[in-house]
Amino acid sequence: MSDGERTAAVTRETKETEIEVTLDVDGDGDATVDTGVGFFDHVLESFAKHGLFDLTVRCDGDLHIDEHHTVEDVAIVLGQAFEEALDDKRGIRRYADRRVPLDEAVGDVVVDVSGRPYYEFDGVFSQERVGEFTSAMADHFFQSFAHNAGLTLHCGVEGENAHHEIEALFKANARALDDATRLDERRSGTPSTKGQL
Repeated sequence: MSDGERTAAVTRETKETEIEVTLDVDGDGDATVDTGVGFFDHVLESFAKHGLFDLTVRCDGDLHIDEHHTVEDVAIVLGQAFEEALDDKRGIRRYADRRVPLDEAVGDVVVDVSGRPYYEFDGVFSQERVGEFTSAMADHFFQSFAHNAGLTLHCGVEGENAHHEIEALFKANARALDDATRLDERRSGTPSTKGQL
């Protein structure tokens, strides 16, 4: 992170994936995403657009096996990027909640940018897959993301179409994170009685 800018660039290389992520928390919603999984690219682009995050994601993963490692490792790196970009979290609002509809589906998110990783999910996806994306990986994505970003994150979803359910969940997370990470001019320090998050 550079002075005054809430940005990060994080890479990760394993035997399963090679990932590069850049993030600007205070962006315009511009995204360049290439994970090799079409629907995953779509919801990450939606996440950037609705959170007003400038985001680039490049992932070369072992898709000949399945999409699990790609989705999980992108979540890890994106979480690390948020943790790095927010630094000491000075001046942020910290808490937020959003309920976002997409046709018949609704995504619910409550977030605390607490530095204490915790995740809960309530819901069932209506179809097992959306294209090459296994629906249950959306839940796993946000679990891995929360643990690496240092978030307390509660998510829920309901609906009848897994495409809508997952996309609503990504949009709700984007809006909640945009709200929670927004700088509050009334706060000069870190929003915690402990003095740090």
